[in-house]
Amino acid sequence: MVPPLFLNVQAGHHILDMCAAPGSKTFQLLEMIHQSKEPGLLPTALVIANDLKVQRCDVLIHNTKRMCTANLIVTNHEAQSFPSCSLAKDDSEAYKDHCKPQRLEFDRVLCDVPCSGDGTLRKSHDLWRKWSSSMGNEFHLLQVNIAMRGIALLKVGGRMVYSTCSMNPVENEAVVAELLRRSGSSVELLDVSTELRELVRRPGLGTWKVNDRGSWFQTHEDVPDSRKNVILPSMFPSSTSIHESHKVYNSFDVNSEYNVPFSRNFNIEDTNNVNCDTGGISSSNSAQSLDSKFPLHRCMRIVPHDQDGGAFFIAVIHKLSLLNENQVIKVRKTENLLSKNRTVKLQEQCQHRIVSEVLDDNKLLDEQTKLSVANQTSKDDNLTEVKMASDVEYSQTESGDRSRRMDKLDYQHKWKGIDPVLFFKDEAVIKNIVSFFGIEESFSLEGHLVTRSTDNARRIYYVSKAVQDILELNIQVGEQIKIASLGVKMFERHRSKDGCSCAYRLSYEGLSLLFPYMRKRILHASPVDFQHLLQYRTINFARFADARFGEEAASMMPGCCVVVLREGNIMPYAVDLKEPMT
Repeated sequence: MVPPLFLNVQAGHHILDMCAAPGSKTFQLLEMIHQSKEPGLLPTALVIANDLKVQRCDVLIHNTKRMCTANLIVTNHEAQSFPSCSLAKDDSEAYKDHCKPQRLEFDRVLCDVPCSGDGTLRKSHDLWRKWSSSMGNEFHLLQVNIAMRGIALLKVGGRMVYSTCSMNPVENEAVVAELLRRSGSSVELLDVSTELRELVRRPGLGTWKVNDRGSWFQTHEDVPDSRKNVILPSMFPSSTSIHESHKVYNSFDVNSEYNVPFSRNFNIEDTNNVNCDTGGISSSNSAQSLDSKFPLHRCMRIVPHDQDGGAFFIAVIHKLSLLNENQVIKVRKTENLLSKNRTVKLQEQCQHRIVSEVLDDNKLLDEQTKLSVANQTSKDDNLTEVKMASDVEYSQTESGDRSRRMDKLDYQHKWKGIDPVLFFKDEAVIKNIVSFFGIEESFSLEGHLVTRSTDNARRIYYVSKAVQDILELNIQVGEQIKIASLGVKMFERHRSKDGCSCAYRLSYEGLSLLFPYMRKRILHASPVDFQHLLQYRTINFARFADARFGEEAASMMPGCCVVVLREGNIMPYAVDLKEPMT
């Protein structure tokens, strides 16, 4: 729960949680933006919670649903390829219209990346059996790419928190150093020692060694040539340049063991690594370790025995200016070459296997899947914040083909398994709902209602103004954001066929938001009758303890109404009004 506290969330902030599932930190962020709102008004802030896997998004939605907020969007993307949704051709256009956003940018970014999870050894006892100090190597490049994408999406003057539940410096200080190295003077590592003074913390490391297959190395020059495509220069504290950190070793075999997708929580059963440490034996020829030139002591290490808890690493980064174009281009070019090189190697391996032996159907399908993943990774790496001049012609051709393909597809088929997000614009239905429940004009529904159904909407969701702006931007850029959930469910169609002048009833999730603006369909019940409504599925009007309450209910038109506890704290409860009352 510590990383969100260092974001310093303020009213009106747009916040991105890049690797959000299962959602405890997202819930913290939602609580923060609702605490900072003015009384009686919706917060102007926004939280976008993202995760890679659809199943994990479902868990995230379930855990945040009890917040009943209209200021949340749950998305399903690879964090390192999260879309920027830019309408502006350059930065001047991006800030020209302050009323409508021209580019998706965030005031705060929480980058709690996938990691080896060795900081959870106290509660995850299975980690002890197969843990090794080289386990974090495979996460390093993924963590760098996710964090760099977070910096690219961060507004100038914004703050990003990078965190892991690991103590491995390759996943921590080495990643932060690489972020500072790539970003140059565009970002700075903040000293937050004066914040949360009660928190017991230790400074980040300035020097460390890298373990690989039982050997320890102090510099990248000490790594055997056959392993230099896996053990990268950026893993070492002595790495000094962007170019050195991303050399491409075309003559080395690609180890596909490190070319696998990752999930937020590391599953120890999925790895074949065993504890192969050699008691700290080093293969380095260097006489002494080299310190990093960056102020990594500003990072925070929370160790278990200081406060009787788990281990955690936190770094707070402040964006000073837009990223330097030359640096971004140089890094992306070398990354693209590395990705293409891995794809070629995999293709050569597959061709060799097909010629040399007859593969059964399962093996062939497995090889094709690996190639598909590698090719998709290569395509994703070409999505850059700055477009390279050599790729302009190709990008124009690709965008033209994509636009022609999209013309042939319905929107609902763009994201497989994800229902479309459509603005609900049926004015007759909206006016009927407003009139039936007596909703005040100060609580506007027009433009704030969305549905996930293409016809005969069963459920209608309410979104805040900030979410509405993001949805409109997403539509204008061709639905680049894959939205799994958004807003709060406010209305749903009646299941019963009893005559009712309004086709929709109130949803309990949106009741707390809408109730202060309702002037009709409200009943006040005594504690006894309120208990009866909660206790029994149906109850006749004449059986209420308060005869007046029963008469008021009987005189109302059939449909949904809100029953409020007459004494004590206000507790609204939505029920369907009919005989018997349910």
